[in-house]
Amino acid sequence: MSSVKTAYDKAKAEGRAALVGYLPAGFPSVDGAIDAAKAMVEAGCDVIEIGLPYSDPMMDGPTIQDAVHQALVGGARVADVFRTVEAVAATGAPTLVMTYWNPVDRYGVDAFARDLKSAGGAGLITPDLSPEEGGDWLAAADAHELDKVFLVALSSTDERIEKITADCRGFVYAASLMGVTGARKAVDTGAPRLVERTRAIIDKQGLDLPIGLGLGVSDGAQAAEVAGFADGVIVGSAFIRRLLDAPDPASGLAGIRALTAEFAKGVRRAL
Repeated sequence: MSSVKTAYDKAKAEGRAALVGYLPAGFPSVDGAIDAAKAMVEAGCDVIEIGLPYSDPMMDGPTIQDAVHQALVGGARVADVFRTVEAVAATGAPTLVMTYWNPVDRYGVDAFARDLKSAGGAGLITPDLSPEEGGDWLAAADAHELDKVFLVALSSTDERIEKITADCRGFVYAASLMGVTGARKAVDTGAPRLVERTRAIIDKQGLDLPIGLGLGVSDGAQAAEVAGFADGVIVGSAFIRRLLDAPDPASGLAGIRALTAEFAKGVRRAL
């Protein structure tokens, strides 16, 4: 049984959406990222995504780019990602790695899966890897009992959604906007329809797969809006912005706790 799916099921049983938080490893430092992710868990995040810093982040907006740049300048490496996963997973929160495919391919697909599992990781989110090109990863994930999370988008056809969801385990990631990541003032108007289409296709296949929606959620009101139609609310840039704007680490952690509490309240009061 997927620990991520279990977290989603627990949230559903409580009559709410799951709260999924993202932070890149190594930002603002390796230990700082660990402390921030632990604070997110303590304040209400059900699942944590740890980003693997990458030098060519095609989908990431300026906020995540700034954080990833700081992590790379600070010397963050893949080993630090596994160290972060291990520390966060020790809290009991399912912990995934979100990464572009190149670093995994370079590391060695089976070796990456093995070391992620050894660190207590729950699986991998691969935004730039399609199932058709992910044969090695699908095999390694199955061999090491890791979740496989692929993305569906507003532009995805029904046929494409069917293929992607068939290869997912844990949950499917619905990207609610076209373009790079970043907090938005409003949830994309196409987001509910994307979730509705995806859920219909999942049901048609007889799958039991939650849908997490992300890219743009910036406050508790938006979290409540998304919780009204999705199984999970995924937040990244808003958390990173709190750390980027903080004058010192203690203030950053306080800001992370407060924002997580706001989101946690939001997913419990769907609009």
